[in-house]
Amino acid sequence: MAPRSPPGAERYRGEVARKTQNRGGATRARSASARPAGPANPAPAKPAPAKTAPAKASSAKASNAKAAKASTAQLTTEANPADTTTPATRAYPGEQLGLPERGPGSVASMPRRVLALLIDWLLSMVIAYWLTHNQFWTIAVFAVETYILTALTGTTIGKRLAGIRVVRLSGGQVGFGWALVRTAILLTVVPPLLTDRDLRGLHDRASDTVVVRI
Repeated sequence: MAPRSPPGAERYRGEVARKTQNRGGATRARSASARPAGPANPAPAKPAPAKTAPAKASSAKASNAKAAKASTAQLTTEANPADTTTPATRAYPGEQLGLPERGPGSVASMPRRVLALLIDWLLSMVIAYWLTHNQFWTIAVFAVETYILTALTGTTIGKRLAGIRVVRLSGGQVGFGWALVRTAILLTVVPPLLTDRDLRGLHDRASDTVVVRI
């Protein structure tokens, strides 16, 4: 049978155990208070920046395309040096003939000439029908009117209304000889349409004439 401990010893041991427990709890409390409080909700991590390789590749492609266009334009300019002239420096109709670009004395435009031709043709139809009651003679009336009026005045009724006239490059009236040459070629229709840079058809070049504004 084990010997019993005195009652004082058991009380002493209980007090020592309680003190030890109290000291351990205080130590844990001090450690917890000394720790820094962490954020309740940690901030989400920032997404990694997108790679810039595709953007750099696109800019490189654009630079290469611009360089290719510039080289192509340079080659085209070298191959066609005439294309480098600006509209302000390009020759206008009548410049080689010493005529002004605009106003009286300048080369007549094609719309004015077509208008004059239509007026003369319609007038010839009326005269032919009035004289012969047949429009078959329209071409004959047109030829006579154009020949005589061009030889004497350099203009016809249609040309007068359109504000244009025929003049010789050397000056003076056209005359009956050159007016005959000009009218004969005019009646063939096609050669007058083959104009040069001064808007002179074959009938004008053959008779050394030019149609100008009044």
